[in-house]
Amino acid sequence: MAIAMGWQKPDNVAGSSAPAIMVGLFVATGGILFGYDTGSINGILAMPSFKSQFSTGLLDGDQKPAISPQQVALIVSMLSLGTVVGSLLSAPLGDIFGRRRSLIGAIGVFSFGAVFQVCAVDIPLLLVGRFFAGVGVGIVSVLVPLYQSEMAPKWIRGTLVCAYQLSITFGLLTAAIVSIVTNDYESSAAYRVPMGLQLTWACVLALGLLILPETPRYLVKRGLKGAAALSLSRLRRLDITHPALIEELAEIEANHEYELALGRDTYKDIFFGSPHLGRRTLTGCGLQMLQQLTGVNFIMYYGTTFFNGANISNPFLITLIMQLINTISTLPGLLVVESWGRRKLLIIGAIGMAICQLLIASFSTATPDSLHHSQILITFVAVYIFFFAASWGPVVWVVTSEIYPLKVRAKSMSVSTASNWLLNFGIAYGTPYLVEGGSGSGYADLGARVFFVWGAFCIVAIFFVWFMVYETSKISLEQIDEMYERVDYAWNSTKFEPSWSFQQMRDFGFSDSGIPPQEPQLELQPSRTSTAQSDTNASGTTATSSQDDKVLQQMGNVDFSY
Repeated sequence: MAIAMGWQKPDNVAGSSAPAIMVGLFVATGGILFGYDTGSINGILAMPSFKSQFSTGLLDGDQKPAISPQQVALIVSMLSLGTVVGSLLSAPLGDIFGRRRSLIGAIGVFSFGAVFQVCAVDIPLLLVGRFFAGVGVGIVSVLVPLYQSEMAPKWIRGTLVCAYQLSITFGLLTAAIVSIVTNDYESSAAYRVPMGLQLTWACVLALGLLILPETPRYLVKRGLKGAAALSLSRLRRLDITHPALIEELAEIEANHEYELALGRDTYKDIFFGSPHLGRRTLTGCGLQMLQQLTGVNFIMYYGTTFFNGANISNPFLITLIMQLINTISTLPGLLVVESWGRRKLLIIGAIGMAICQLLIASFSTATPDSLHHSQILITFVAVYIFFFAASWGPVVWVVTSEIYPLKVRAKSMSVSTASNWLLNFGIAYGTPYLVEGGSGSGYADLGARVFFVWGAFCIVAIFFVWFMVYETSKISLEQIDEMYERVDYAWNSTKFEPSWSFQQMRDFGFSDSGIPPQEPQLELQPSRTSTAQSDTNASGTTATSSQDDKVLQQMGNVDFSY
């Protein structure tokens, strides 16, 4: 499977990676829940039947039922408010009940919210449904990348986490297709069908998770060594007594003991703990916030409405094309995230997005009434989406799932993801006031000039990645701890070569700086006693040594770190 997609397992990696890859890809489809919900509300808000049902008496210029910008902002942002709550709940749930069982529970909460949305006949009930759906999505958005990173082999870990973003784009695309099909329905089925279809994949995902294993790193964190060995055996397709599996499990255990020796795993420690947890938390939160501030969800939430206001004919079709570009453009990111690395891909993506957005804003400001305004707007929005989908869309989730140590990984990912959803909520709620003109104060009426704002944040993102993001490709999660202790500056991380063994540090001791001491070199001096003893046991020692040599020759150059 991996070879056909352009990746090949290194020859010195023991066992098979196929089970872990298939499990990682299936869990990644949790992104469909968020993608589909986001895409469906984008189209539903523009449907005449939805406006007729949920309008509170407001009429548009054509004297047809309409929904006010305040109501639109509240409907869209309520999902994001729920995701903030869900992402903060994900850490205690994931640490207490496990990653897998917490994901199943999150899907149940999401389904509860989806049922409320389908049954809603007024805005308050719709808001309740979107809030509960958001709580489920928030938990999923933390635990899916966390689950993937903790069970995946290091040589394809980034690609598997990127598949989560691919699933989000697939959900967006599916929602756009469904909206086009149901848009012309005159009854409430126009918006109830798209809302109800959310439940389909939620049920499939929940049933699949029932038979998947818990992550071995979580089981080590809980002290369940036997269960961790069984889980790792399923994921690596190795016998539980295989030397490579025993070695990998021992390294995970030793690393976790080393982390605990450096400090506790409280919420305070994710900001002030060692090794450099504050820097890592700042990196994760900064990346997640900047992902939102690139303006992508302005297109995802309000694209249809924005294109309609820009006098573009058939905005539903344009939105579908944008979602198709979004889905296809995620594939290049999957292909190069391991070979190019995280830093390079993020920097190139931010440069491309900044250029596109500043060009859109500049042209719209200089020639607002140009005949080619619509074509230029659509073209550069499409190019912008390509750069986002190939870089910041998937890679941000990769980096934030890798950079934290096991003891605080769930808590740190919870906080960083909450920062993403908090900005998501702000953008979802504030965008109608930024873009549209309205009576009274509080409306900026920026229109396409809002792309100046998004472009400026893309420039900030370039410098943030250069100074803060460490290169985490091609090394295990345990080796990332070593990198943060030994490498002072992010731009030097591309030259990092791991050399520590956490088993060695546990067995022989370690200093406060984290530098492992040299192994004791024992020089044996011959004596009468030792000579006599060696003569007595010569044949037994020779036989044992020859057996050990045969085992080592059969193992060859095996890479024990995943």
